[in-house]
Amino acid sequence: MRIMDIRNTTHQDGGRARAVTEDSRPGEDEFRIDIERIRFSPYFSRLSAVTQVIPQAGAGTVVHNRLTHSLKVSAVARSIAIGLRNADEPTRKLVAELGGCDPVVVQAAAAAHDLGHPPFGHLGEQELDRVARHTLGLPDGFEGNAQSFRILTALDSCDASPRGLNLTRAVRAAVLKYPWTRNEWRAMPDRPPQLLPRGVGLGGGRGAVKYSAYDIESLEMHDALSVFPQISNHQQTLECSVMDIADDIAYAVHDLDDFHRAGVLQYSPVSAELRHWLDSAKEFTGLQDHELDQRRPGHGLEVTWRRVADKDPAIADAEAFRASVQRVCHDLVEGLLSLPYDGGLDADRAVTAFTRRWIDRLQASIAVERNPGIRSGHVRLADEAWHDVVVLKFVHSRFVLDRSDLALYQRGQTRIIKSLAEGLAAWLDDPQDAARAPRRLHDSIEAATEEYRQLHASSPALLGNGGRLEIERLGKARAIVDYIASFTDAQAVSVNALLTGTAEGIWEVGRGL
Repeated sequence: MRIMDIRNTTHQDGGRARAVTEDSRPGEDEFRIDIERIRFSPYFSRLSAVTQVIPQAGAGTVVHNRLTHSLKVSAVARSIAIGLRNADEPTRKLVAELGGCDPVVVQAAAAAHDLGHPPFGHLGEQELDRVARHTLGLPDGFEGNAQSFRILTALDSCDASPRGLNLTRAVRAAVLKYPWTRNEWRAMPDRPPQLLPRGVGLGGGRGAVKYSAYDIESLEMHDALSVFPQISNHQQTLECSVMDIADDIAYAVHDLDDFHRAGVLQYSPVSAELRHWLDSAKEFTGLQDHELDQRRPGHGLEVTWRRVADKDPAIADAEAFRASVQRVCHDLVEGLLSLPYDGGLDADRAVTAFTRRWIDRLQASIAVERNPGIRSGHVRLADEAWHDVVVLKFVHSRFVLDRSDLALYQRGQTRIIKSLAEGLAAWLDDPQDAARAPRRLHDSIEAATEEYRQLHASSPALLGNGGRLEIERLGKARAIVDYIASFTDAQAVSVNALLTGTAEGIWEVGRGL
């Protein structure tokens, strides 16, 4: 029996039910309809002009954007899902019992997973969250994953539904990397990091750091998860775990590809960091945490090891970590980075060979567990591969994200996010001119206000003692955040120039906003 057949007998609707009943088209699979709706969405095409890690403007076409990243995550996720379909019989049986892992579902989730990312990469996401909470007064702020789910279920539309893409529960659930809201963690007692789900963080009274649904989408989230009774609370579905792993793999490998081609990743500093850590094990063993200075070779990697050992003691292993550092040092540093990238055919072949080798290895290193730990999923990277990804992501973070020149550029970008929020809020609060604000923004305010009105009716405690005025304030604030998050990098710059009076022209810049 095929996994799809087992899946359909496991659940009442096999995860296929849509929010709105619609006539099916003869010969078309339900999940393929979902992936088509996502790929044809304007939110999806927008990703081609949204920064992944470093801006394309400074490095040409060699650098990934959010769209190319999403396409590669989709390809890796599909390969993992097919691998599970072709696994040994005990694994196939366990996969079926836990709800199934359809390759098309994981492709759809991978295509959708970054839809909600705002302009300017992860720093833009952090700044929009700060602005949403502190300037606009939204208790659950902004989060890219929650925004992706909101786009799929409320902001985008299709011929079957004016609100949302009317996707199956399986696909909606597969996007929920962090299946909780921010606010549900506010009242939870403090726990050590190893007892918290990955992504919750140590936010205390501020709630979860990472989350996949805002309060106004919480019922939609629980509905999507309702057809997976075998999946525990705060756990990803199998299809979501596969998408999440594929995202990690693409981020760890393909982004290094970017940085090498762009000349950002250099042999000497990476070699010094990894080699010194490998050669100075006794030295680091004798150092206290406060004695580690990440400006010195090897110290940053030691900080990373101590952090993962503290948060993930169930999987972190000193010898396995050391072996991963040796592998990365041999293949990345002494292999790929030993010859500077010159744009020639031999250099391109070397990059392609490195990428293919690591992608093949990592996507084949998959384990399925019936009872995973709180910080893992039912589908996870095998131990050796898990350590490899930790080391690769360290190289990514230490030698790219922590660069002062990138930080300088990003600091300027965050000012644009803040300026947009303040400018739009002031415009909408101006009784003499608010009516001239963009039509799409006014429509969004009306829709978001209705969502908060419904939330207040079903869960009044979430909105405190706020009445009609508070509901309207929240609706306006959420609509402003939705509006800013929907911009490309270039649109954010252009609209901010218009709002601050620094644009030279208006008709082309403001069109369609």
